[in-house]
Amino acid sequence: MWRYKGYWGKNGGITISGGEPLLQIDFVTEVFRIAKEHNVHTALDTSGQPFSTSPEYLEKFDKLIQYTDLVILDLKEIDAVKHKSLTGFTNSNILEMAKYLSDHNIKMWIRHVLVPGLTDDDEGLKELNTFIKSLKTVDRVEILPYHTLGLFKWENLKIPYQLSDVRPPSDEAVKHAEELLEIKK
Repeated sequence: MWRYKGYWGKNGGITISGGEPLLQIDFVTEVFRIAKEHNVHTALDTSGQPFSTSPEYLEKFDKLIQYTDLVILDLKEIDAVKHKSLTGFTNSNILEMAKYLSDHNIKMWIRHVLVPGLTDDDEGLKELNTFIKSLKTVDRVEILPYHTLGLFKWENLKIPYQLSDVRPPSDEAVKHAEELLEIKK
């Protein structure tokens, strides 16, 4: 990885994402440990779903965050019932992770995918904003507009796509969500 340092220069580093990096926490911890030995900035891009407050998990998680400069955390939906309907899981552990990171002074960026009809209601966005404001280490909040760029993968695999009738949000809808989340550009 060091041979690519010229690409990221003085202000860049490495980000581990894709799939769910917390499912391979030992590997990510070791990569980040080595990166920090070389003074490389580390970022973890996660949905937070595997987070647990069990002592066994927290022992591993604490070791990981010791080498983590930034966590990019996706908050898909603030309402637990809607989150379960959307993802199959509640979000209580994800919100606990955000609080844990804040309490441990780990810098965070929060991202929210704006899906028309699912994650774009005003009340939910206001509640999400209130939660984000309760965290002391959030440096950035981003709206990621839903897109259909990966639709072909579902079609190639002949798997029914649950959001086939959903269209990307308009620029106005994105701007409205940014206002509700008080995102300054």
